[in-house]
This record gives sequence, structure tokens and C-alpha cells, in this order.
Amino acid sequence: MAGKNKMLGEFKTFITRGNVMDLAVGLIIGSAFTAIVNSLVKDVLMPFIGLILGGVSFVDLKIVIAEATAETAEVAIMYGNFIQKVVDFLIIAFVVFMLVRTINRMREHLDAKKKAEEKAKAAATPAPAPVIPADVVLLTEIRDLLKKK
Repeated sequence: MAGKNKMLGEFKTFITRGNVMDLAVGLIIGSAFTAIVNSLVKDVLMPFIGLILGGVSFVDLKIVIAEATAETAEVAIMYGNFIQKVVDFLIIAFVVFMLVRTINRMREHLDAKKKAEEKAKAAATPAPAPVIPADVVLLTEIRDLLKKK
């Protein structure tokens, strides 16, 4: 029983780590994002591409190896579906690229703004007076006294 509780405790520690939670959130958001991009490709872009290609649907393109019979189904190479998946991938990759590019530019802008603020703050703050060691102060005082005599 103690081994089971220890394992549950270890599992609880593992599952509540920040990186595991971040991964779970990323996976959920990624799935939702994929659905949006798939809809963009299927419902918005592909009709235009099909129109340009004369009404051809990529998904319907195939090479039939064996025709369907009463006992067997058609055997075909569905290369159109492959082309569709490649187009989907390229569009998703481009959207992700644009998203990462935009985020990186925002970070650069914020970093530059933060550096400018720090630089302005540093310029406005006077430099602290240099700390003179006690032995140098003593020697300076002795020198000044000797000069007076």
C-alpha cells in the first residue's frame, strides 16, 4: 500500500510540473488551431484553387489499379489526397511561420523599448560619488597640512 501511495505522489508531482501543463495547453490549442487552418484550406482556399484548375478537386484525383467488382472494392492510389495533405501542411507551416515572426517582432520591439527606458533611467540618475578609501583620505589630509606649513 505504501508503494502505491508513493507512486501516486510521484505521479502528482510529475503531472503538476509547469512544463507538463504547458505541453497539455499547447496540445489543446494546437488541435483547435489545426481545425481552424484545415477549415481555411478546405472551405476558403481550395475552392479558389479548384476553380483555377477548372473545377478539379485534388481529393478526387487517383490512379485506379483494380476496378471494383461485386466481391472487392476498388484499389487505387489516391495521389490527390496526398497533394491535398501537402497543401494543408504548407499553409499550416506558413501560418505558424507568420505567427512566430509576428511574436518575435513584438518581443524585439518590447526589448528595445525596455532597453531605451533603462538607458533613459540610467542617464537621469546621477552617478554615485566615488568612494575614497580611508588611507587615501588620511594621506590627503596630511599632505594638505604639510602644504600649509
